[in-house]
Amino acid sequence: MKLPDFSDLIIFENDDYLVVNKPPFLATLDERVGGAPNMLRLARQSYDDIQAAHRLDRETSGALAFAKTPEAYRHLAMQFENREVKKQYHAVVWGTPQFKDEVVERSIENTTRGKARLAYKGKAAETHFTTLENFTRHSLILCEPVTGRMHQIRLHLMYLQAPIVGDTLYGGEDFFLSTLKKKFNLKQGEEEQPFIKRFALHAMQLQFSGLNGEEISVEAPYPKDFRVLVEALRQNQ
Repeated sequence: MKLPDFSDLIIFENDDYLVVNKPPFLATLDERVGGAPNMLRLARQSYDDIQAAHRLDRETSGALAFAKTPEAYRHLAMQFENREVKKQYHAVVWGTPQFKDEVVERSIENTTRGKARLAYKGKAAETHFTTLENFTRHSLILCEPVTGRMHQIRLHLMYLQAPIVGDTLYGGEDFFLSTLKKKFNLKQGEEEQPFIKRFALHAMQLQFSGLNGEEISVEAPYPKDFRVLVEALRQNQ
């Protein structure tokens, strides 16, 4: 993939913090095999001592905060630890649930090879879910995680039997446009590709306190693949 210009990703910046709209398919930090491009590497091409204040999964797009100084990093890290940072995600899921601040409190433990599972002996995890829109066979869901466990939103939606579109690791199937459009035709010899080539999860909003106590609230617009998916579902109900 062509690497973006880091400055084009910035949606908020002050003397202490910046927030970017992370594109999908870029890890936040080094993954198990070092050397691949990631968001922190991109950031440090412009800001020498910057640190990522939290992580988003490689396929997840959206609001990702960086701290420019050690003091700013400690300040935001404490807010994450004390569950004071407000996070809102949007997910496109299978099914048409009617969630109204549905609370899931199911513990999570990490397993091998970058996967996690629900487990009584795991770490406490809490997420709130609200349905924003129902389509024919899918829904747009607001996800508000209180804790920040690995793959938390994905696992909790699987638990609610509303897995995320494209999240084949946790029960979600790929979505194909031919299931919506009766007159959908492929050229001879072509194989239909999934409409979105990742799981449909976007970090929509991030809210925290700056060093001077001011409230920082940043909203990240949908990337093209997520926006087009939602539009297609709306148009073909």
